[in-house]
Amino acid sequence: MFVLQNISYIHSDKELLFDNINLSVNAKEKTAIIANNGAGKSTLLKIIAGQLLPYTGTITILSKPYYVPQIVGQFDDLSVAQAIGVADKLKALSEILSGNVSEPNLSLLNDDWTVEERCREAFSYWGLTDLSFHIKMKTLSGGQKTKVFLAGIKIHNPEIVLLDEPTNHLDLTGRKMLYQFIRETSRTVVVVSHDRTLLNQLKKMYELNKHGIKVYGGNYEFYKEQKTLENTALINSLEEKQKSLRKAKESERETLERQQKQNARGNKQQKKEGTPKIMMDKLKNDSEKSTARLKGVHAEKINTIEQELNDLRKEIPDRDKIKFGFDNSTLHKGKILITAKTINFAYDEKIVWKNPLSFQIVSGERIEIKGSNGSGKTTLLKLILGNVAPTCGTILRANNKTLYIDQEYSLLNTELSVYEQAQAFNDAALQEHEIKIRLNRFLFSNEFWDKPCAVLSGGERMRLLLCCLTITVQAPDIIVLDEPTNNIDIQNTEILTAAINDYHGTLIVVSHDRYFLKQIDIERQIDLEI
Repeated sequence: MFVLQNISYIHSDKELLFDNINLSVNAKEKTAIIANNGAGKSTLLKIIAGQLLPYTGTITILSKPYYVPQIVGQFDDLSVAQAIGVADKLKALSEILSGNVSEPNLSLLNDDWTVEERCREAFSYWGLTDLSFHIKMKTLSGGQKTKVFLAGIKIHNPEIVLLDEPTNHLDLTGRKMLYQFIRETSRTVVVVSHDRTLLNQLKKMYELNKHGIKVYGGNYEFYKEQKTLENTALINSLEEKQKSLRKAKESERETLERQQKQNARGNKQQKKEGTPKIMMDKLKNDSEKSTARLKGVHAEKINTIEQELNDLRKEIPDRDKIKFGFDNSTLHKGKILITAKTINFAYDEKIVWKNPLSFQIVSGERIEIKGSNGSGKTTLLKLILGNVAPTCGTILRANNKTLYIDQEYSLLNTELSVYEQAQAFNDAALQEHEIKIRLNRFLFSNEFWDKPCAVLSGGERMRLLLCCLTITVQAPDIIVLDEPTNNIDIQNTEILTAAINDYHGTLIVVSHDRYFLKQIDIERQIDLEI
């Protein structure tokens, strides 16, 4: 269906993003491009879509792809119809039906007399039944914007569909609809996503790195199994290389010691035999040259092994280098932390929940607050955190230390540097070098220490916050996570998962990422749609 040959891309700052990308996707294949944030997944997808030109290489594509972009507000000033490329056709159809059967209108419509009907059907399918084609995109939620572009697939009926992080703003219902579409469609589909449930609907993984693409035939679970085998082999190679390095250094030491002893015996024998000084000097010079050659041979071997060792270490996944050491909550398991009795909340006298909520939260629980977009999840979090009071009913909270982590990790002060932010959590009075050791443990080398938190990516902010939690004296009694995986890649999601599973306090989570929820062992739900 399309072929990429020797594709490279260079940023405007002249930095090479990737090089020598060769990729072939057949008709009706369902594939994913996966990599860590910053590797160029979205850029490569835009090149395939024709929205960016590569620096070098060629693209052969048999039909025009339909591109569903990652939603970050870039379409806010467009109407819904303009965003999905049907505004001119809808306007021409309206004018023709009003009697203006002009050549320009007929040309624009291009005999597509069912365009409005298809739009209505597609919008209805994605739950946008009453949505006007003419309203601005900025009036829509993130989930609605995504659904507008997904509706465009049915409207344009393309052979190739490119999806860039399509589930970021979708609720569980929207995600299930997308998963079903992926399973049932006969179109060629290429996805960039960190949604592992979505990736498991696909049949092939293309792992992107700076110097090429590696193909894995299977869904994400198969890919993960293969990577585990590769990483095990990598660690085994690393251990073998470390043994080789120790043996090489030991061999160097033993060889030089033998050479030195041999030289000393030779000097002693020559003095005893009265060898002339000029000959003694020559023999000494020859001996030193021989020792230098031996040193050179061993040094070259050791340097080669050390370089190979460094190369292997670079290949070890970053998440395997991170070590956690959270202090545990001081609360005993089972203590009642929050009791809510028939609570509700009203905005402008309109209540949020049809039925008032009653529940208890005890220490050590892992709870999901479940509901679709607009069901009041954020409102309930505010009530639990004590940021607002219920309009009716009562909510009682025991004294505890609660930490709220949202999808932007806004608990961090963007005006501080990375080191200053870590220091702000230093109520244990750790020394400077101890803080820097912990920063290094969470992959913040010295080049990061003076960077402002404002320039960090979502994954970097998450890692910094986790690092800060290991610096503070006591872990919080309750951690509240509000869509924590929305803005981070798979690697950083796995780091977060490991950290959460290292934590033994109370966990309250809002997330549409079912894979993440399963990994962190959610025990029960507060369902807002019952």
